[in-house]
Amino acid sequence: MKNTLNNNVWKFASIGSQFMVGIGIFVFLGIKIDNWLQWQTPIATWLLPLLFIISSIIKLIIETNKKK
Repeated sequence: MKNTLNNNVWKFASIGSQFMVGIGIFVFLGIKIDNWLQWQTPIATWLLPLLFIISSIIKLIIETNKKK
């Protein structure tokens, strides 16, 4: 029982870490793209992390619905 609880904690900590790092990377890339294209409105800074969040949620749903 304790071993499965420990595995779940590390599993969710891993998912959370990947999520935060991914958002950070895509925000950074969005800022760089906005500066490179010299846009006044930060379109890429908003769109890239949003696409990452949507794709991560879809991936999470697919992975959690796998039949064992």
